[in-house]
Order: sequence, then C-alpha cells, then structure tokens
Amino acid sequence: MKKVEVVKAEEVEVKPFILDDFTQHKVQHSMMNKITKKELKNLADDLGLAYDDAQIVFTKKLLSAYLLGK
Repeated sequence: MKKVEVVKAEEVEVKPFILDDFTQHKVQHSMMNKITKKELKNLADDLGLAYDDAQIVFTKKLLSAYLLGK
C-alpha cells in the first residue's frame, strides 16, 4: 500500500514545461563529432568493405548532413 502525503496548493512548486529539456535534439548536437575520411577508411577496412575515394567523400557528406539534421 502506498502512502499519500496531502499538501496545500501554496506548498507546491510550479515550473513551466519546456519541451526542449526532454528532446534528444539538444543532446545530439552537443555529442556530435566530426567525421574524417581516415575514420571512414579504417571502418571500411575493419568491416572488410571495398571502397574508393569517391565513395568515402560521398559517405562523409551524407553522414555529416544526417548528424546536423539537414
């Protein structure tokens, strides 16, 4: 059984609801790291994927745009 505490209305603290405090949009920008070609090449090598420089450049642009939310 839960205990309930009864309080008066003036004892309750009221704060405005700010939606940005509960969304991940704010967190993603603060955690975003710049992607380098070297990191992408190393990742492709680790995964055993074939690539060329044009694919690396395209992937870098695509991931950067995705992380920026464009």
